[in-house]
Amino acid sequence: MPVKDAASALFALETTPPKVDVGADGVVHLSGYWTADHSQDVETARGQIVGRIPSSGSLTIDMGGITRLDTLGALVLVRLKQDSAKKQVTIDFKNVSDNAEILMKEVGSHDADAPHEKPAGPAVVLALAAVGENVVGSGRDVVAGVSYLGAIVSALGRLLLQPWKIRFTPIIFQLDQVALRGVPIIVLISFLVGCIIAQQGIFQLQRFGATPFVVDLVGILVLRELGVLLTSIMVAGRSGSAFTAEIGSMKMREEIDALRVMGLDPVEILVIPRVLALMIGLPLLTFIADMSALLGGGVVAMIYGGISTDVFLSRLQGAIALNTFLVGLIKAPFMALVIGIIASLEGMAVQGSAESLGRQVTSSVVKSIFMVIVVDGLFAMFFAAIKY
Repeated sequence: MPVKDAASALFALETTPPKVDVGADGVVHLSGYWTADHSQDVETARGQIVGRIPSSGSLTIDMGGITRLDTLGALVLVRLKQDSAKKQVTIDFKNVSDNAEILMKEVGSHDADAPHEKPAGPAVVLALAAVGENVVGSGRDVVAGVSYLGAIVSALGRLLLQPWKIRFTPIIFQLDQVALRGVPIIVLISFLVGCIIAQQGIFQLQRFGATPFVVDLVGILVLRELGVLLTSIMVAGRSGSAFTAEIGSMKMREEIDALRVMGLDPVEILVIPRVLALMIGLPLLTFIADMSALLGGGVVAMIYGGISTDVFLSRLQGAIALNTFLVGLIKAPFMALVIGIIASLEGMAVQGSAESLGRQVTSSVVKSIFMVIVVDGLFAMFFAAIKY
């Protein structure tokens, strides 16, 4: 045989399309290449198998003749088994190689596009079912967050016992990203909010001839609540989303799995520097936000309310105390910890698609802002209870 004909015959042999044969005993025998190169033939073969599925009972499929199986072929077979199970038909695969069994198991566990039937019923029942699913999901999120907090504390404890393993460069880099580069937007928003509070306060208080009390309003409200709350929300939207996107992208590219293969802990490498940067940077940003809001309130009080700078500062000094200032700063590290945990946890939950990345980033921002408000409310009740 000429060399050219032999090469053509060898190429044809190596690219045998998928085939479906039915034996006398009713067993379906599969052969050939069940790969993406023969996607159209794979779909045709799948249709032939579907035509052989009985209305009830079971069907045996022999995979011993399959020459090669990739994720496409494995997905088709897994989906075929899932669809048959919904019709109360059992499909049994036999003569499955070890590699094919592993591939089908992995494809089945990561099959995010598997069809899900929506439950039927009255609208009220569906609404209650949705509420129940959300409650169960919230409980799982709480458990996962507490578990992740334990992992962070454990990793931080190991680093404290072995300080030479602490990576200061990533911490400083993340601190620059979180705190230093976030100063302009924090200053601008806090200044504007301080102006708005002062303007609205003056507008309402001047009816009663109590315009100077706007200083008390701005000072207490900003230092105790709004300064740290606005800063935390901005950091959650700015840095928290960035953390989720960064970790999620690494998860998609299997870089986190590579770290584990190299014997490195992803929590120590990726999470600890970000959480520490948040816990250091958020109190600093809170202080800057407080000063910016007070400055904005002072400017509006002077222009709109006719309150001089000396009167504003003297009344502010009499209205606030050290505990008023410390209340806001005490909250900041805890809010930073919550933001760091949620952002890292959502990043680790990213699957292998861009849709999953976008979904987890959105979930990270929403959950972080919600939990920041919850933590602020808990602290408000705590400080009110101890009369601080």
